[in-house]
Amino acid sequence: MSYDLVVIGGGPGGYVAAIRAGQLGKKVAVVELDRAGGTCLNWGCIPTKALIKNASFYTDLRKKAADFGVSFDNLSYDWSKVISRSRQVADRLVGGIEFLFKKNKVDYVKGFGSILGVGKVEVKAEDGSTQVLETRHIIIATGAKTRELPGLPINGKSVIGSREAMVLAEQPKSMVIIGAGAIGAEFAYVYNAFGTEVTMVEMMPRLLPVEDDEIGDTLLKSYTRSGIKCLVDTKVTGTRDNGNSVTLQVETHKGTQEVTADVCLVAIGVAPVLPGGQLPEFTDRGWIKIDQRYRTSMEGVYAIGDIAGPPWLAHTASFEAMQCVEGLFVEGHTPKQVDKFPGCTYCHPEVASVGKTERALKEAGVDYKVGKFPYQALGKAQASGSTEGFVKILFGTKYGEILGAHIIGENATDLIAEMGLALELEATIDDFHATIHAHPTLSEAVHEAVLDADGHAIHM
Repeated sequence: MSYDLVVIGGGPGGYVAAIRAGQLGKKVAVVELDRAGGTCLNWGCIPTKALIKNASFYTDLRKKAADFGVSFDNLSYDWSKVISRSRQVADRLVGGIEFLFKKNKVDYVKGFGSILGVGKVEVKAEDGSTQVLETRHIIIATGAKTRELPGLPINGKSVIGSREAMVLAEQPKSMVIIGAGAIGAEFAYVYNAFGTEVTMVEMMPRLLPVEDDEIGDTLLKSYTRSGIKCLVDTKVTGTRDNGNSVTLQVETHKGTQEVTADVCLVAIGVAPVLPGGQLPEFTDRGWIKIDQRYRTSMEGVYAIGDIAGPPWLAHTASFEAMQCVEGLFVEGHTPKQVDKFPGCTYCHPEVASVGKTERALKEAGVDYKVGKFPYQALGKAQASGSTEGFVKILFGTKYGEILGAHIIGENATDLIAEMGLALELEATIDDFHATIHAHPTLSEAVHEAVLDADGHAIHM
């Protein structure tokens, strides 16, 4: 069968590319080895957020119920139901993606995709049968997987990655997490909330190292109060899989020590997942090189999302999908590249950011000023019992343009959208002053943080 476009990979980059091309009237096929939605929907973004909701709900009942005048006896949870709810959420959304394929006349082909050459994709099904799809264009959207720690391979039991962490049949009594990025931080929150003894090991000086320093330091204090042991500025120098536990040798500023836990979650980053057959040239780390139109070095072959390198985020993959497809099929469209994008970590308190950090501005020698406002001073935060955190906004000193925004606290991952739009529109302090924020809302913290940049905050 001949197509205008064959997409290899059905995740948030691949399925968005296919659906957009279908909307444009093109003949499209998606080749997916696992299930529609890719890692994000099946083993990442969505099921982890379901687990986090379970954890936050249980935590609120344990810690906040009395404050709200609610009491009960014998509070408990069923671990198997916690896990199954997460899987059910993913299953429902997979069905939604498959419906959208049908609605937009996208052929959904199950199997492993290999590029045979220009305009030819072979698909090998689970039963071993093969078929060849002929196409004008190919988009590689195969994504990434957990990067393993050398000398400590994932075995699904004592050593796990994020995928296994979502479906552990039995809750471990103790867990050590190597890496305190978004994935490590989120699972630390979930397992700690249900009573697992959690230790985090991070080689950088703070949690969430890519975030603003003050955000990482604040989360460290919050996690420590919650009982999570955080070993920052700490290197793993040795590992031992004991079969039913794992022992790490770590080097801290206090010297060498050992950490033993039932389960070790490896969260040190991701590695590329590639299609088979003839492949484009790579960078030295295995990610596919692309140009400004998402073209690879192979004729008619494009790449989007995680496989094309950082940032490894579902929403940036979807953005690239739209840009790549419209660059192919919409006359006169010049694709845009990812520039300003929100980063979100769905731990509690939530963390979200967009634009530059203070560290980056200092390194670049940019003159800036800071506006900051605590949740503690918000009426809505007090009413809802969610007073931990703050909004921090960075502005250029000369023109007052927004340079970056950093939020830690309730609904941070939703509040950051306003900041992203402000960056895209090159909003200034004056623009924020002229925008009325509803009362009482958490978004008032944004307005007050802007006022604080000029020393005019009202409620602080």
